[in-house]
Amino acid sequence: MTPGGATTTVLLPEVPSLGGLYARGAGLSLARRMRPGPSALPDVEYVVRGVQSSSEHLTDYQHLLGESGSDELPAGFVHVLAFPVATALMVRSDFPLPLVGLVHLANRVTQLRPLRLGDVLDVRATATDLRPHRSGTQVDLVTEVSVDGSVAWRGVSTYLARGVFLAGTVTEPSETFVPPTPTGRWKLDGDVGRRYAAVSGDRNPIHLSALSAKALGFPRAIAHGMYTASRALADVGAGRGDAFEWAAEFVKPVLLPGTVTVRIARSSEGFAFAGWDARSGKPHLTGSVTPLR
Repeated sequence: MTPGGATTTVLLPEVPSLGGLYARGAGLSLARRMRPGPSALPDVEYVVRGVQSSSEHLTDYQHLLGESGSDELPAGFVHVLAFPVATALMVRSDFPLPLVGLVHLANRVTQLRPLRLGDVLDVRATATDLRPHRSGTQVDLVTEVSVDGSVAWRGVSTYLARGVFLAGTVTEPSETFVPPTPTGRWKLDGDVGRRYAAVSGDRNPIHLSALSAKALGFPRAIAHGMYTASRALADVGAGRGDAFEWAAEFVKPVLLPGTVTVRIARSSEGFAFAGWDARSGKPHLTGSVTPLR
């Protein structure tokens, strides 16, 4: 914490390379796991101004996720643009959780207006709400994307550091998932993690291969949570409108290769989606898309 509780702003000259951040994170992760339980987050915000996307990057994302070809930036693509700024914060020496092996638990995005190719974006990232989880410690990474000083997009990503425990009361989930009537099925190849890593830059080892995933406690590579949530958002399509709230909870990892049974359908407030294992009935993800106007 800075003196008096004031937040320190770190202005980065450009969006950092995720490859370099993961290399730094790997070096810090072992030391962090050897420390006593985490206690506090750095009171800091990271800011990058003047961010622009390329048409090639946008097209690659659209093709992989099934988004329509246009100049509008899908909300999941904006997450991809902002993610390295939040990651830079997580590899600070005073960030209490190990980057390597972090599991994405949930994501909530509020899009207030559409963003388009050519828009000049300012990205701001902070970390908040360090709290206990039954399997370790969780934290929220908050990113805001602005155009001309006005916030257009805000994302809250919740991550879990397994096996790194924090004192406190743990709230157990109370809802029971009952598989609904399916509307489709996703067949995910074994290279989906590597393909999404290529467009997102998120090369966390748990997504890349069975060998690297096993080293971090998973039987095989797992799909990125944002791949599955973004694919559901793409399936909702134009019905989401220009302004909407998009929420997803990642319950059980999708092992690759794998098949996800899905339901994406209208609800009383907009759209609801779910993906689950048809054999076990256990959910992989649930979520919603709620138009704001």
